[in-house]
Formats: sequence, C-alpha cells, structure tokens
Amino acid sequence: MPSPGVGSTAEPAPAVDYEEACLLTDCLFCRMASGEIPVNRVLEFDDLLAFHDINPQAPHHVLIIPRQHVASLEGLEPAHRDLAANLLLAAQQVARQEGFAEAGYRTVINTGRDGGQEIDHLHMHVLAGRRLRWPPG
Repeated sequence: MPSPGVGSTAEPAPAVDYEEACLLTDCLFCRMASGEIPVNRVLEFDDLLAFHDINPQAPHHVLIIPRQHVASLEGLEPAHRDLAANLLLAAQQVARQEGFAEAGYRTVINTGRDGGQEIDHLHMHVLAGRRLRWPPG
C-alpha cells in the first residue's frame, strides 16, 4: 500500500533489497520489515511498517519503522524527505486507527546510545493510553 502520503520534489531514496540489507546488517528491524520475524502489525505501507512493541511502556505502544535500513535520525539525508514525513503521517494514522488520537499521544525518536536508542534502525515510538509526564527521561 502506498504511504500515507507526501509528494516532494526531493530526489527519491535509493531502492533497497530488504533481504540483502537484512543479511548484511543482521538488523532486527530489517528482519521484521522483510517478514522474516513476525510482528503484531498495526499498519503496513510500501516504505513503513507499524507494529505493537513487545515491551510496551504505555497501554498503547506502537513502533513505526522504515523498511529501508537507516541507522538513526542522524542517518537521514535529503533524499529521505518523503520517508521522514511519512513517519509522522503514519503516527497520526496509528493514533486515529487505534482510537487514542483525541485523548492524546506522544511520539519519540531516540537517537544514539545517550539518546536511548537500543536498535540501530530508525524507529518512532507512539505512546498513549495514560497521562504521560514531562520530563520523560
């Protein structure tokens, strides 16, 4: 299915063979995106996959990952403009589909070890279902 949709004049990101990327990186999220490891899917697009986190930190905790391997937010380039926008639009769609958009939700992208990133594959957390406090960490 096409992504939730942005159009841009940015150069498209290079095509990636997800199975090859998986073999080269042994990346857990690449293996999930390729279907090698099953997940509890929430949404699926040509360039993104959203699924329930196996270690939820809130009553609703969904991860959104690009199918293309990008190690972190720091790995994004101008060619990834549509992908980055689609992550945000997918978060909105997850919140609406799962029924917590009106009550509110938090999106989080951890970047690097000090930022709390545990898996070297860009991913966004969508958390909801309880009053989230600030500061978060």
